[in-house]
Amino acid sequence: MADGHDVIVLGAGAAGLMCAARAGQRGLRVLLLEGCDQPGKKILISGGGRCNFTNVHTAPDRYLSANPHFAKSALARYTPRDFIQLVEAHGIAWHEKTLGQLFCDGSARQIVDMLLAECAKGNVELRCDAAIRAVRHADGAFTVETVGGEVSAPKLVLATGGPSIPKMGATSFAYDLARQFRLKVVQPRPALVPLTLGGDDVLFRELSGVATEVVASAGKARFREAALFTHRGLSGPAILQASSYWQPGDTVMIDFLPECTPDRFIEAKAENPRATIRSVLSAELPDRLAVALADRIGEPKTFADTKDKALRMAGERLKRWIFHPNGTEGFAKAEVTVGGIATADLSSKTLEAKTVPGLHVIGEAVDVTGWLGGYNFQWAWASAVACAASL
Repeated sequence: MADGHDVIVLGAGAAGLMCAARAGQRGLRVLLLEGCDQPGKKILISGGGRCNFTNVHTAPDRYLSANPHFAKSALARYTPRDFIQLVEAHGIAWHEKTLGQLFCDGSARQIVDMLLAECAKGNVELRCDAAIRAVRHADGAFTVETVGGEVSAPKLVLATGGPSIPKMGATSFAYDLARQFRLKVVQPRPALVPLTLGGDDVLFRELSGVATEVVASAGKARFREAALFTHRGLSGPAILQASSYWQPGDTVMIDFLPECTPDRFIEAKAENPRATIRSVLSAELPDRLAVALADRIGEPKTFADTKDKALRMAGERLKRWIFHPNGTEGFAKAEVTVGGIATADLSSKTLEAKTVPGLHVIGEAVDVTGWLGGYNFQWAWASAVACAASL
């Protein structure tokens, strides 16, 4: 066995670090190769620098995949509670924010240091700045050619992620390697990404910096969180969530009054006939947004001078405001990638390629994409642990 390694893990991000640590602690001789100058770069910038490391509401229906059942096995075997126990064993203080999101009290660096300590416990050999030039498979061994020479092992774990956030070193390497080994790739596209507006919607760019709580819908998916207007279009948690379900040509529907019924203005008319749509909206929404929406509805009259039918139509429009995004801000601004290496070619129990014994794929490289809020980290941990247990 060349180099004395049992397994080579490509990529020292969340999934790669976790897999290497668990495999090493099982007694395997693990080599972890990272193309960047340090491990865990995307972990360090996550959650505003505090790492939203899991979500207590993790469930398979919070993930997108061509096979919605694929993630069930790994997620069931390594839960948020399991990761919390690891975090607490390392003395890392954490807190829960909205919607089940867990963050470090301190810094995301604590999670990277924890994973490196776990790797050290398993005697994992980590090499950074190890750009990969080629991978070959012959006679039961995988040979990886790096800038520093060749290394070989009977097992290879692909944990190099997707192309989201290229400034962090992200590339489509995983997909290229998958195709080399004749694994199918589900067309990747940016996810958890701001949407851009053009055409008639371009007027909303004037509201750059304004945020408000909405319900954003794309297809059958609905998310109630904040939306933020930007100089290019729409962002904020509700929009990022919806973006994962949005396809070019689709619309996005916004409910600007999630607490109200379409009869909100009729009810307001009974309370104060001299009120206007603008005055009511100014009490419910940021003023600039209230003025912009009222202007677009075009109802300057008082309620006393407006028929109930018109008021109901205005209410319905605000509950079902249609935007026509002309694109996204792309992989440069996408937190993750929808699509990836096809689950049909992988075992859900071991993450091993069905047609290439010894080749495993974990984390974001797989066609499994979580919601915003710690779900993608939980998939990284769970898929890594499932893989490591089978090496």
